[in-house]
Amino acid sequence: MSTTHVSSKAVLPLIVIALTLLVSGVYWQTGGHAFINIDDDIYVSENPVVLMGLTLEGTSWAFTTLYANFWHPLTWLSHMLDVELFGPSAGWHHRMSALYHLLNTILLFLVLRRMTDGVWQSAFVAALFGVHPLHVESVAWVAERKDVLSTLFWILTMGAYLRYARRPGLGRYLPVAALFALGLMSKPMLVTLPFVLLLLDWWPLGRFTPHDTSVHTSPGSCAPVFFRLVWEKVPLLAMSVISCAIAYLAQARGGAVLEFEHIPAASRISNAIVSYAAYLWKTAWPSSLAVFYPHPAIIHASVPAWKIAGAILLLCGLSVIALREARRRPYLAVGWLWYLGTLVPLIGLVQVGEHAMADRYTYVPLIGIFIAVAWGVPSVLSRWNFRRVALGVLGGAAVLAFSAAAWSQVGYWKNSVTLLSRTVSVTDRNWLAMNNLGISYIDLGQYQQAIKYFQDSSRSKPDFVAAWCNLGVAYQKLDRHQEAIGYFQEALRIKPDDAESQNNLGVSYQKLGRHQEAIAIFRELLRIQPYRAETWNNLGISYLGLGQYRQAVGCFQNALRINPDYEEARNNGIIAIGMIEKGAAD
Repeated sequence: MSTTHVSSKAVLPLIVIALTLLVSGVYWQTGGHAFINIDDDIYVSENPVVLMGLTLEGTSWAFTTLYANFWHPLTWLSHMLDVELFGPSAGWHHRMSALYHLLNTILLFLVLRRMTDGVWQSAFVAALFGVHPLHVESVAWVAERKDVLSTLFWILTMGAYLRYARRPGLGRYLPVAALFALGLMSKPMLVTLPFVLLLLDWWPLGRFTPHDTSVHTSPGSCAPVFFRLVWEKVPLLAMSVISCAIAYLAQARGGAVLEFEHIPAASRISNAIVSYAAYLWKTAWPSSLAVFYPHPAIIHASVPAWKIAGAILLLCGLSVIALREARRRPYLAVGWLWYLGTLVPLIGLVQVGEHAMADRYTYVPLIGIFIAVAWGVPSVLSRWNFRRVALGVLGGAAVLAFSAAAWSQVGYWKNSVTLLSRTVSVTDRNWLAMNNLGISYIDLGQYQQAIKYFQDSSRSKPDFVAAWCNLGVAYQKLDRHQEAIGYFQEALRIKPDDAESQNNLGVSYQKLGRHQEAIAIFRELLRIQPYRAETWNNLGISYLGLGQYRQAVGCFQNALRINPDYEEARNNGIIAIGMIEKGAAD
């Protein structure tokens, strides 16, 4: 964090090498990690289109689908490319995400250095970005490839904008717009980038003055220039509006946008205020990090008044300091407004999902905090005789401490059991983590352990359908079908049209020899969802159990029409045909 100006170009490759070793050291272990049973199946491990690799059909799908509640074709293509190059290996997906993160770290250093000429400040920001534990989730979670990929285009857009700002022209503006569009096609969180570019116009680019000569001018003193700079970004703002509309449509269609009856406005606002402060606390003291933080309103918990009041005082105090120092130390205001502004789409005022906050949401916003610290601390200590040594020691110690904490946090992402066990231990009433931990134990064949976590999940959130359904599945695995039926019925009481619970209820009836009841359930499910190959197969099995072989053959044929690779249905069809032929021979 030294403020000494370094003119020698020799130090730049050394810093790049140091950043590479630092980030690689933190994330090298991800190459041996497995997929996580939260969304990794949707994005890669059980996604048939992605598992085909890079194909024309897959490319067309990537640009037209809203699957997973997002329109992010470049993210889909990046996963397909990994499969094409390396196969469906979880390790290579992790390695590629770590590589994108490394590129982001190095590019952030190079772009900031070119913008500010602050070599060591830029290196410090990049180092914190590269190794901060809050960023582990974005890198170590395969499903969050969209974070690291979109941020790559964010930083490239900043670099292109720097080139444009120094000599404006259409030929230099077009690359800015193109890179911004690519970023939006990776993740819509880039919608706030035009706002950040406007902040960069203020500092360090100094474009708020008519002659671009000062970096110490606040935007309020030169309104005509300000409006010109805003007008300049209208094409980017238009792209942001379109991306917001698509993102909202995708989330709403997938049922991820929660209505106000689920989470009232007051709960959203209080959670947003507390989350802003909580992110800052976790930035300084990154402990008890979790893959999922339950929203208080979902588990009917109230946020203590002292937390809300404390968060308001903290946010207002920091805002006052940043704005009062805007003329003398513009980097404080730029960094603070970067943090506040880039979190707006993610802070929960429009609630997407049932989480209160998410570590991955800080991947870009914390750059603003790091900038404020990297330039602000040396400024405060500018009159101290020993500031160079102090800044070097403090900066190095901070980077090493965060690196050690990040390396430890990466270790929790080894597999679903280690990650979700950690999440359950550091959060309260975390119904989702308990449920998914139970699923992990089912995959390991440890059904009694799975039952424990499903029960804990259903107690934490009694209307959580998946926990009741999974309880039934666990008892099915133990061949305790009568008990399983009760849990499936409870799931259907909460959500009568839950397809998984209906199908599994039919299977338990089938296993108990109650084929007529099973057939009634399967037929009702197929009336609503006629393209469930598994249910057609199960219906055929029940007809086999009743000796109605011709009806069974028809069911197996329907299953194979939907899924030609369904081996169980093919084998069952052969058995049914064999029984018909045997009957004819008799």
